[in-house]
Amino acid sequence: MAKGGGSIESLSLNGRGFAIAADSDPGRILGGSKNSIEMNGDGTFRTIAEQTPSKIAGISVQIDDDANDHEFIQDLINGAEQIDISITYYSGTTYYGQGQITEDSEYSPKSGTMELTLEGGRLRQQ
Repeated sequence: MAKGGGSIESLSLNGRGFAIAADSDPGRILGGSKNSIEMNGDGTFRTIAEQTPSKIAGISVQIDDDANDHEFIQDLINGAEQIDISITYYSGTTYYGQGQITEDSEYSPKSGTMELTLEGGRLRQQ
């Protein structure tokens, strides 16, 4: 029987776990190939495959100031190196891969969260 949707339960960045806001509803792109069509003069077409990164956009993580979470995330960004990413959904399904935090990551003290965008190599189901 197929499982329904649900929140993301947790996110791990380089082995450090983060709780996810229950109302966070980030999109997921596994990465791999993206196809486009180019037309030929005789009416036939050819398929052009391009490699595309994985992407998890708009994931709201809880930030614990006492644990220096904000500084940890900023250090990952500053390092500009590939980091290990693991995302577990409420259904129990986990995706993992390597990537980096992209785009602006701004902390909101009112909500105690930071919205992240993660991009990188192909995400695979564990």
